[in-house]
Amino acid sequence: MPPRYHSRVARTTPGSPFLTNVSLREERCEPGVFPFDLPIVRDGLSIALTTPVTFLVGENGSGKSTLLEALAWCLGFGAQGGSRDHQFDAGVDGHALGRALKLVWRQRTTEGFFLRAETFYNLSTYLETAGSSFSRYGGASFHVKSHGEAFLALFQNRFEDGFYILDEPEAALSPQRQLAFLNILHQLTAPRIAQFIIATHSPMLLAFPGATVLSLDGGSIQPVDYRDTEHYRITREFLESPERYFRHLFDWHQ
Repeated sequence: MPPRYHSRVARTTPGSPFLTNVSLREERCEPGVFPFDLPIVRDGLSIALTTPVTFLVGENGSGKSTLLEALAWCLGFGAQGGSRDHQFDAGVDGHALGRALKLVWRQRTTEGFFLRAETFYNLSTYLETAGSSFSRYGGASFHVKSHGEAFLALFQNRFEDGFYILDEPEAALSPQRQLAFLNILHQLTAPRIAQFIIATHSPMLLAFPGATVLSLDGGSIQPVDYRDTEHYRITREFLESPERYFRHLFDWHQ
C-alpha cells in the first residue's frame, strides 16, 4: 500500500516532521498524585522533538511507558495499542497525564499507530474477533505467527506515513529482526513521511543514525549519546567480559 503523503512541509523542513514540543499544562496537574509524582513530571516536563526518531531510555519505573501512554491518549489511539480506529477497552476512561499535556505541531497528523508490547496479544485478539481481514497487516492473523513474526508483519505492512508511538518494539525481535526494523525506520524517516517516539532498552535500536536519545534517569529528561547510556555500556562490557559480571553476581570462579 503506498504511503499517504502529507504536504511537502514535513518532507522538506529540518527537524521533526510533525510533533515538535511536549510540555505540561500546569493548571491540569494534580501534585502528589500518580503520575504527577513521577520525577520527570513533578519537576516540569518539557521535551523538544528535533529529529524524526526520538528514543526514550531509562531504568524500569522512570516513566517511559506512562509518558507514551499519555501521548497515545492525546492522539486518540487505542489504550491497549492500535490506531484511532481501535477503541476496544471500555474500562479505560482517559489518561490524567494525557489531559495535562500540551502538544505543539509543525503539521498535525491523525495517521499513525501505538504499539504497546505489553498488550499486543489483546490487540491481536480484538482484530481477529472484529472480523479484520488483516489486509493491512500482511494478510494473516497475528495469532498464527510467532510473536516476533507478528511484530515484523505489523511494522512492514501497517507503518506508512504518520506518527508512531512504540513501547519496547524490540520485546519480540531477535537481533536479526531488530536490524530489519532499523531498515523500516530508515525507509520511513529518510523521506520524512513518518515520526517515531520509541521507548527501548535495545542498544542496537539506540544506534539508529541521526536519532535523538533522551534519558529519563535522574528525574529529568536529558539528551544523551547512545554510547553513554547504561544500556550500551553494560551490554558492551558484559559481552567483552561476562566472567567479570559472574564473579560479582554469583561469586563465580572459572
